[in-house]
Amino acid sequence: MSVRVVVGTQWGDEGKGKYIDMLAAGSDIVVRYSGGNNAGHTLVVNGEKYAMHLVPSGILHPHTRCVIANGVVIDPAVLIREMDLLAGKGFDLSRLFISERAHIILPYHKVLDELQERARAGSALGTTRRGIGPAYADKTERCGIRACDLKDFDQFAAKIRENLAFKNLVIERVYGEKPIDPEAVIEEYRPYAARLAPHVVDTVSLIGDAVDAGLDLLFEGAQATCLDLDFGTYPYVTSSNPIAGGACTGAGLGPRRIDEVYGVLKAYTSRVGEGPFPTEQNNEIGNRIRELGHEYGTTTGRPRRCGWLDAVMIRYAARVNGITSLAINHLDTIGKLDHIRLCVAYEKDGVRTMSFPADLKELARCTPVYEEFESWVGTDITHCRSYEELPKKARKYLERIEEVCGVPVGLIGIGPGRESIIQR
Repeated sequence: MSVRVVVGTQWGDEGKGKYIDMLAAGSDIVVRYSGGNNAGHTLVVNGEKYAMHLVPSGILHPHTRCVIANGVVIDPAVLIREMDLLAGKGFDLSRLFISERAHIILPYHKVLDELQERARAGSALGTTRRGIGPAYADKTERCGIRACDLKDFDQFAAKIRENLAFKNLVIERVYGEKPIDPEAVIEEYRPYAARLAPHVVDTVSLIGDAVDAGLDLLFEGAQATCLDLDFGTYPYVTSSNPIAGGACTGAGLGPRRIDEVYGVLKAYTSRVGEGPFPTEQNNEIGNRIRELGHEYGTTTGRPRRCGWLDAVMIRYAARVNGITSLAINHLDTIGKLDHIRLCVAYEKDGVRTMSFPADLKELARCTPVYEEFESWVGTDITHCRSYEELPKKARKYLERIEEVCGVPVGLIGIGPGRESIIQR
């Protein structure tokens, strides 16, 4: 039996999907435990690209059961589109299960997300405006609507009417916009409920029974450590806990059940949206990384900010998550640059530190301390199949990352496909 968690160590978009897909091949159940359709995993299988936003990546393996757990907020229209796309490709959706405790995104969440971001103007958080934050806010305020309500549509309709009686006051009186018709929402969601209700089950029992039976489970996190609501660069974070501990609260899994935690990173750093970014290269280097790495958002298409790898951040993520092994992507990409830099510490107010500050003003004052590495530009590593086959210069870079972060590199991505992974 093995219970494994895959988390992002940076600001998301690290390429977790590829490793999740690889590990899912040996898993009986794959569980998505946080986030919503503001996240995406892109997988390349037999040359075909799949962009998954809600359905766990394990669905691409015919033997694997997939769970959307209670920590996820679900937009039914998006989920059904994904299900239809997968069904059209021949994938069996009877293997997909939805937690009865998962919360549902509704039209008023999207409207409020848009209005709130617009009102913030110059201090906007850079949300995807898909209603994720307001849905989690309703969960916290205890007025959320859950997947179990889809199975009792009269109850669902009553809650919609009750919620909109208050939400419309906010929409009209605070933002000066037109109210939302509750009956229109109810009718829009009626077919969604009919379609999804058969998939809604007690996933706490499903997961617990599987662990007790000695099956192999894989928990996939969306977003990443530095977007975590508690441990990320707040307030420029997501509304849930994508860290490894989020697998416990987001799926009903006891912490003692976790065996391994894989921390995924790129051989450089990228982020979407606002907030401090110590190693950002707002110059030709950053542009070059963006183009070589195709750094545009899976969900939004937005260009990502790019810079050198920040090992202080990875070390912080390793501690927060209890990471047992690093999985590094884009080693082939960084090797195409003429030279490589690695941030091995920060300097703040003349003092060197390995601390990752909570206060964003402090983080903005941190100057990266870099070490220089020779590139292996001109050497094609995409055909390497063992660590020893990698160029010595590439191995030197990886070994320094291990040394600074205090965690071994166990998986190395040298290309986009599921076969382009070296396992140490």
